[in-house]
Amino acid sequence: MSRAFIFPGQGAQAIGMGRDLAEAYPAARAVFDEVDEALGESLSALIWEGDAETLTLTQNAQPALMATSLAAMRALEAEGVTIGAAAFVAGHSLGEYSALTAAGSLTPADAARLLRLRGKAMQEAVRVGEGAMAAVLGLDLAAVRKLVAEAAEGEVLAAANDNDPAQVVISGAKAAVERAAALAKEAGAKRALMLPVSAPFHCALMAPAARVMAEALDDVHISAPAVPLVANVTADRVTDEATIRSLLVEQVCGAVRWRESAAFMVGQGVTEFWEIGAGKALSGMVRRIHKEASVQAVGTAADVSAAARSLTA
Repeated sequence: MSRAFIFPGQGAQAIGMGRDLAEAYPAARAVFDEVDEALGESLSALIWEGDAETLTLTQNAQPALMATSLAAMRALEAEGVTIGAAAFVAGHSLGEYSALTAAGSLTPADAARLLRLRGKAMQEAVRVGEGAMAAVLGLDLAAVRKLVAEAAEGEVLAAANDNDPAQVVISGAKAAVERAAALAKEAGAKRALMLPVSAPFHCALMAPAARVMAEALDDVHISAPAVPLVANVTADRVTDEATIRSLLVEQVCGAVRWRESAAFMVGQGVTEFWEIGAGKALSGMVRRIHKEASVQAVGTAADVSAAARSLTA
């Protein structure tokens, strides 16, 4: 049985995530300590004891979710499950950094600093209130692209996240997103939900953030991952360090091709997906992409024990 380790993106954060991992596994606790030291603050205190509004700020949520995912990976390793148990790693948006860190391409400290910078840069790229995102439910990518073309009216508007066969997230100028959301019902969508996000991610309005990340990534060492990464913007495998660096920059404005990424892995023989970290959003997407896939969430100490047992059963 071939498996992939997949890593969640923004929206999965929750107060208390990863705490039981840190209490049960010293190696998991060490991840949070390393991230705290890298950022020069106790992010772990915010994750475990802070308020949800502060944790949800992009600059906090991104490194926090990476730390939680990596803590779960370190707990798995303590149970004898190494990264080599996966044929591929992949992550949704910021989860790509988690995937690369789990696969040894980035150190936890570098990943934390990059994600703190990425979160700030993405927030600052567009003034609050000028951009928006909406989830269009019940339409496929082709239908949403037609909707986007009709609603743009010269403003930035893009299909930002192709999550699964019936969920595509659009992103861009607020008025354009609102026009598209209003038109979606006429186009056959079940719903079009404006998302509570602070910036329009994964569209051309993020170009200033992409420039910031290009400069930052130039100064960071990236190693070849221990197992191939399936990249967001290509939905294909990559192991070359220079290509990974380039794709991490392109990812800031580029679409997250999650549906295609999961389908690619299935086409390569993957039958089992482990969602490493907080929440179960990716698990639901994978089930809708490939109904026969086996999906397992690994975000708590109990999940880690169960996952480890499943490999030795």
